[in-house]
Parts: sequence; C-alpha cells; structure tokens
Amino acid sequence: MDEDVREQAEEAAEVDALFNALKHDSDAQVGAIMGPLMGQNPEFREYGDEMAGVVAPVVQRVNGMDAAGKRERLEALAPERVEELEAEDEEDDQVLPDLPNVSEYDEVRMRLAPNPNGPWHLGSARMPAVIGTYKEMYDGWMLCRFDDTDPETKRPDLDAYDEIVEAVDYLGFEPDEVIKASDRVDIYYDHARELIDLGGAYTCSCPGEEFSELKNSAEPCPHRDKDTETVHEEFDAMVDGEYDSGEMVLRVKTDIEHKNPALRDFVAFRMIDTPHPREAAADYRCWPMLDFQSGIDDHLTGITHIIRGIDLQDSAKRQAFVYDYFGWEYPEVVHWGHVQIDAYDVPMSTSTIIEQIEAGELTGWDDPRAPTIASLRRRGIRGEAIVDAMVELGTSSSNVDLAMSSIYATNRDLIDEETDRAFFVRSEGPGTDGSVELPVSGGPEEGEPLVHPNHEDRGRRSIPVEDGVVVETADLPAAGERVWLKGYGCVRYEDDELVATGDDLDVVREGDVDVIHWVPAEGPRLRLRTMDGDVTGVAEPGVRDYEVDDLVQFERVGFARLDSVPSRGTDDPAVAYYTHP
Repeated sequence: MDEDVREQAEEAAEVDALFNALKHDSDAQVGAIMGPLMGQNPEFREYGDEMAGVVAPVVQRVNGMDAAGKRERLEALAPERVEELEAEDEEDDQVLPDLPNVSEYDEVRMRLAPNPNGPWHLGSARMPAVIGTYKEMYDGWMLCRFDDTDPETKRPDLDAYDEIVEAVDYLGFEPDEVIKASDRVDIYYDHARELIDLGGAYTCSCPGEEFSELKNSAEPCPHRDKDTETVHEEFDAMVDGEYDSGEMVLRVKTDIEHKNPALRDFVAFRMIDTPHPREAAADYRCWPMLDFQSGIDDHLTGITHIIRGIDLQDSAKRQAFVYDYFGWEYPEVVHWGHVQIDAYDVPMSTSTIIEQIEAGELTGWDDPRAPTIASLRRRGIRGEAIVDAMVELGTSSSNVDLAMSSIYATNRDLIDEETDRAFFVRSEGPGTDGSVELPVSGGPEEGEPLVHPNHEDRGRRSIPVEDGVVVETADLPAAGERVWLKGYGCVRYEDDELVATGDDLDVVREGDVDVIHWVPAEGPRLRLRTMDGDVTGVAEPGVRDYEVDDLVQFERVGFARLDSVPSRGTDDPAVAYYTHP
C-alpha cells in the first residue's frame, strides 16, 4: 500500500471511528469501521488484507479521546457527519421499513419459495434474512414452500431440500411449516377444473410460435371458445398423460388485447415428459406453471405479504387474473431490486455453479471460491453476520450492492474476542513469496506469545525455537538488520541465522523494528483454503490441540476455521478454511 492510499484510508477511518464512537457512546470497534470504510471506498478493497492494520491504530487513537474531543475533531473533519449524528433518532433502530397495511390482517404471514434445483448461493440468503426478520418484528408466521413443479428446466436436486432448510437454520430462523409443491399437484388440478367451470381457462394445442404470433397481434387463439365439456375432457387427458410434451397446454383466459403481451392468455399447465426425481411425484406428466401454482398456494396458506424481485412484477399481474376469477383478495406485494455481491469471480448462478462443480473447477458447493451459503458456513462465518448485512440493504426496488467487507466486519465483531491467536507462515500459494528456515541463537528456548492480546488471563502459547524457525521471505530483513519475532524478542539477521539482541520492546514502540510472525521449523504443515486458491505452509504446534470447527486468528494472515486437525505424531497436514482478514 503506497503512502497516498494509506493517508486516505487513515483519514476516512478516523471520520468513521469518531462517528461510530459518538453514535454509540462507547469505544469504536475496528470491525464496525471496516464495513463502511470498504463499502464507501471501493478503491481500498484491493488492500483488504492490509486495511485492518491501518484502521486499528486510528481506532485506538480515537478511543483515547473524551467525548468532547471526539465531537470537536469530527466537527473539524466532517461537519456534515455531526449534523447526521444530531439528526438521527437514537431510539429508532428499526432497519427494515414497515410492511404495507399490516393493521388489516390478524397475523402477518410470509413465505420463502425456494426452487430446490441446488443449494443456495449467497444472494438467496436475502430472502430468509429479510422475511425472518419481518417475522420477528411482527411476531408473524413463515412458510418454506419448495416450488419444485419444473422437473425438466429447473430439475430439483434431491439433496437441496434438506440443505436449504439447514441454510435457513444456519441463518438463525425456523419456518413454521415446510411444504413441497410437488406433493400438492392434485390440489392444483382441482383448482384448474374449477377455473374451467368459471370460464377462466381453455385447452390449447397451438404450436408455440403460432400462438406467439396470435398473442403479439392481440388475436384470440382459435381454441379460446371451446365448450367447457371439451376443455374438461382435454384437461383430464393431460392429467392422464395422454399428450406428449408441447402437444397441449391449459391457458388462463385474460385480456387478449392487454397492453402487455406477456399477460395475454398465459399458460397455467403444460406437459413434461421428464419424470420428477422425487418418487412421490414421478408419475405426474401434467405440471402447473410457477405463476399458477404459487398463486394458488399463497391463497391456500393464507399468505398476507409477498416479497419478490422487481423482475417478477408480471407474475403478480398474471396471478391477479386467477384471483379475480376465484374472488380472492391478492396479498400485499413488495418488489425489490437485485443484489450484487463483490469479491467473487464465480457468478451467483445456481446453474453456473453446478457446471463448474461438474467440470472440476470447484470442489463443491462449499468451495471457498464459490459464492454460496455453504461456502461461508465452512469458512466459519456466522449466519448472523450475513443476516445483518442483508437486512441493512432494506427492500428498495433499485438494485443494490453488497460488499463482502460488511459481512466480514460484523463477523469480526462476533468472533474476535473469543478467538485464540496462532502463527501460520505461508510458503506456497496465492499472495505469498515463500518462506525461509533459519536457526536462532542467543535467546530463550521458546517464544511465549499471548493466546489473546486482550485477555492475558487466557495465558500464553509455548513455541520452541531449538530446531530453528520459519519466517515468510517478505519478512526477512536485510543482512545486519533487526526484526521482532512476536512473543519471542528482537533478533538480528546475520550469517544466515537470527541472533537474539536483547533489545526490549521500546525498539518496536519507537518504530525502528518491524514485528513479524514465525513458526518452529518442525511445526505441523497446514493447508489454508482461500477464495484465491490453496495456500500451504507451517503452523505453530498448538494448532494440533484444537478441534474441527474451532476458529483461530492466524496473526497477520486472518481468521480461519479448522476443517481437519490430524493428531500429534502424524505427518498429515492440517486443513483450515480462510474466514476473512
């Protein structure tokens, strides 16, 4: 990081730290500063690994000021932030806007409607995060309905049903009921038959292109005025599987001259030859389209409020035709824009992720490079951090951007105090220049860094140096220069070894000597799986004493979740998943 960028980051961090401390009448937290800093200053994101080290001293300096000094300093640096501070209503911490017309309903009832064609990517977390939060706000009811009535184009993945429910649980919510649309096909048939009786549907055997030409010309299909008995007979033949795919559909009769051609006599049921992967649904060949199935289910399950993407506005309009035929009241609808998430090279697309897994480009849904909930979970990121970031985006109809740094910042606040520190020296992989092994002489037989810098009562780690140490090549000083081995002391690099100098910590405080991490030459090997690829190196011996799923912070590298911890005495490497800086 060059000096200009560092200076800009320090100035921005100071403003955010002052604002944060004054707003909450407490010490500013590095994690709370990192999110806004990286989100509002995209030019800093490439320095993500270094930014916490820039921000921490600034936050420490701000926390040393009294309240009056903080306000005076913020007034000097950013008077508009003082005005913002004064204008805020401290008592109102509601992030999400009120749902429309809540008072008209006895209970707020909302639904998640995932398609189980694969586990959830990260963007999918927005729906349970927001709906789950609304459920808590209004003491409401939440349904998880699997919209799995397309066994061909969006073919269900049998494992995804449970994986999605587990993802909802990981995010901190529990549906009041879970149903599968593929279990309810006969219910949709019954409503189709009733709709036919109401004059609201007809069977159509027009080839797709032919009907499209008629629709776009606002001309009625020649089958539109079939008598009800014929429509029933042909629909029953569809249900019995007597037609091939594309041979016959059931259409909802709307306004053939509607200004939006997409709403003219849309398909409610079609034939699909591919059997459903669920055994209980494998015999069906006549399947409802999503707009019909979803609309029926929303009514039957008493849904009062629907949140859906802005691109699905036509769905609400199609369903409104069906509701009008049945005399039903349509639920309240909130349309929101898409969420874009930075930091990933892999698109947030279920089909693309599946393709890359099948091609061997990703090891699975929990590959750290995959923008998925399973990946963040395996990296040790708490569901609460994802929920907070998603809820913060609100329900705007505009497209919104989510910086991963905001998730990292919240997660850092959640885990920092309880996470032990450890050393890991990187030897090979993205972002490292390798490592070097050197003997150490003239000092103690072991280093004793604190288990946690803020909690001396947790004790110290014992790291031997008798067989030499390993340091990262980039940390190795020039011949004759000194470095401070953290938890050990000051050493000078001379004649291909590190010689203890006996200097005290003042040489670090005065800025004359850099502090570096290190590990014993005989330390356990470790593979760190990151978003940029795998990094291998050596860890301190104490890593062997942790359990799978434990978190550690590898000092000057970042937080990590331990995924595999071979017992002492084996040569197998430990495996950890990189969480974030």
